[in-house]
Amino acid sequence: MAADVIPSYWDEACKHLVKRDRVMKKLIPQFGEARLQGHGDAFTTLARSIIGQQISIKAAQSVWNRWIALVPKLQPAAVLALDVESQRAAGLSARKVEYLRDLADHFNAGSVHVRQWAQMDDEAIIEELVAIRGIGRWTAEMFLIFHLMRPNVLPLDDVGLLTGIGLNYFSGEPVSRAEAREVGDAWAPYRSVAVWYIWRSLDPLPVDT
Repeated sequence: MAADVIPSYWDEACKHLVKRDRVMKKLIPQFGEARLQGHGDAFTTLARSIIGQQISIKAAQSVWNRWIALVPKLQPAAVLALDVESQRAAGLSARKVEYLRDLADHFNAGSVHVRQWAQMDDEAIIEELVAIRGIGRWTAEMFLIFHLMRPNVLPLDDVGLLTGIGLNYFSGEPVSRAEAREVGDAWAPYRSVAVWYIWRSLDPLPVDT
């Protein structure tokens, strides 16, 4: 995927959401020309998401920089050739080293069908991704939104989304997954776009991966 690709459906989605949803009608205009932007290739994006798990953004960037220095040409075969000790020295836990190896194994063996993803539905792609150690449904859904730019993803395991729905639709009250799903279903077929604006309502800086 080329750098900074903006989804072709974005403006159409905004018109649709503004027309259909009272909160989106107020929210979307607040962020002007801001758009979701995708970048990077699939393997790199997933490797970054594994490295970033359960640590701060700053720490994740620091570990990533040290790890990427070990594999200047980031490809599955190069990751499989790395030894455990040098990766541990770069700041990775033993578990994350295993996860990255499993990711590289899946890509190397062709167990993930990257070239077919454009023709596959969201759930089929999620199924392929969660078969990789260290990638759960939430990570797979973030990948669908930020990398594949699928327009209709509703990540109900995302704490920010539940918080944002509570804030914008329920006067700040906590919401259940069922309530969040009901709100989200009304955003179809552009749930990813609405989710992005909900995140922006909590943090005005663009969400990145």
